[in-house]
Amino acid sequence: MLSGGGCLLLPLGVQNSTPDFPAGSHSWLSVSCVSLQEKGASALQEVSFTQRQFQRLAIAGATGAGKSTLLQIIAGLIQPTGGEVRFEGDRVKGPTEQLMPGHPGIAYLSQHFELPKFLRVEQVLRYANRFGTLDVPTLFEVCRISHLATRQTNQLSGGERQRIALARLLLTAPKLLLLDEPFSNLDRVHKAVLKAVIQDIGDKLGITCLLISHDPTDTLSWAEELLVLENGQFIQQGTPVQIYNHPVNEYAAGLFGDYNLLSGPAAKAFAKLSGIKASRQANKRLLVRPEQLILSATDNGGVLGTVVATRFFGSYSEVDVQVLDTQILVRTTAALAAGTLTYVSVAAAGGWFM
Repeated sequence: MLSGGGCLLLPLGVQNSTPDFPAGSHSWLSVSCVSLQEKGASALQEVSFTQRQFQRLAIAGATGAGKSTLLQIIAGLIQPTGGEVRFEGDRVKGPTEQLMPGHPGIAYLSQHFELPKFLRVEQVLRYANRFGTLDVPTLFEVCRISHLATRQTNQLSGGERQRIALARLLLTAPKLLLLDEPFSNLDRVHKAVLKAVIQDIGDKLGITCLLISHDPTDTLSWAEELLVLENGQFIQQGTPVQIYNHPVNEYAAGLFGDYNLLSGPAAKAFAKLSGIKASRQANKRLLVRPEQLILSATDNGGVLGTVVATRFFGSYSEVDVQVLDTQILVRTTAALAAGTLTYVSVAAAGGWFM
């Protein structure tokens, strides 16, 4: 439905669905036609979406797409030049409209958080617990920081510091937690711990999370709904499965992993193998993810090709295969040497014309 000024307000649900939330409707979180001009350039262009309470929502986009800016506008920390944000029916005011920036019930964890120096962790949380709404032991358990209680803040790793900064925010008893690239610069171990923490924040504390990331592994396994942001505009919305398998363009495809983009005879051959109808438009290209391709030493009805190179990654290998004057990337558990002849087929419906 068109809102005032011709801006669409998109409810999350079915990919490319017809919007049915008018601007100003009292959904739980409503972002309506938000725009931001910075130094004569457009950082955000009429961005609109809604989020339900307890819905796991993630926004994906490349660096510079406007993700952090949008999150700070939702938190009331940046003043938009157009549009509005409503939380539980109340308009979120920007910093030019009130003395203290921010909105009650919304907490924002920046990429550049800070902790008081030379204090013990339990002191940091005790001094921040002005509301008394959450007991510190519960917070320690959820944030996996019980073993850090007596340690000073200058003796912590980056991942530990981040979880303590998160615990301090949770003491304000927010209903909505905005996480700005929470997994960036974390090693594999600390990233796994933080993912478990974020899951428990929703399950055990009943706090809704909205996070942004440029890393597909951060969003695909966690989010119920994804929004893709490109150059300050939303270009696609849907479930992780929808967006991973059916990206709207090459930018969206690249955000969530490797892909093959085929044209000409290769696109026609692999489309036939996957059982999808070939595009009538000559300029349409077939997108196939590497794991959707199947290699076989015997003729399985696929296309004959030659292995060019193999790279081992532990649980799988990436194989470059030359087929029909095109080099494709295949992800497989098979061990194949360069020069090996192999037949390449496609999983059922394993392709998407863009």
